[in-house]
Amino acid sequence: MRLPETFFLRTDVVQIAQDLLGQTLVTNLDGIRTSARITEVEAYQAPEDKASHAYNHRRTPRTEIMFWSGGHAYVYLCYGIHHLFNVVTGPADTAHAILIRAAEPLEGEAIMWERRNLAGKPRTQRNRITLTTGPGALARAMGISTVFTGVNMLETNTPVWIESNPDTVSISAGKRIGIDYAEEWAEKPWRFWITDSPFVKK
Repeated sequence: MRLPETFFLRTDVVQIAQDLLGQTLVTNLDGIRTSARITEVEAYQAPEDKASHAYNHRRTPRTEIMFWSGGHAYVYLCYGIHHLFNVVTGPADTAHAILIRAAEPLEGEAIMWERRNLAGKPRTQRNRITLTTGPGALARAMGISTVFTGVNMLETNTPVWIESNPDTVSISAGKRIGIDYAEEWAEKPWRFWITDSPFVKK
């Protein structure tokens, strides 16, 4: 079952980020379903968060999606190479978002290896971990790209969505990655991961 609208429309992005851990990220592209258990996330709280793309209510063609209502997908290109998948949260004009950094493969793992150009690699646990850890690797393995930006994951027949998983997980927290420019906001412990999962970007 897809996570309901009420899950995404809450105003506490930090809590939603933690609640996303253990949920199932799903894509269905040309009838090929892949899924993965979300294991690592980062929360971004506009407008005061200096690490947020929507800091100080910044609205650009790229960030406009962040101001839509919770449950929309926000995918942006990093360094012109990596497609990074984010979940918009909160009511319209809130501009909160959560970056999905890593996940554990569940369904369609063979196609994930192909999408990552790793089909010839030994299927060791170490290689399997690298398959979907790191936000760029995860998006590529799941077939997610910037064309998904603006997708309302609450609707049916979408290419990407998140399904509910009732399992309880133990959560660890730390500083977000690669945001030294965000001054005091770089110290916020808003990166969360499943404590005992190896599918976390170290």
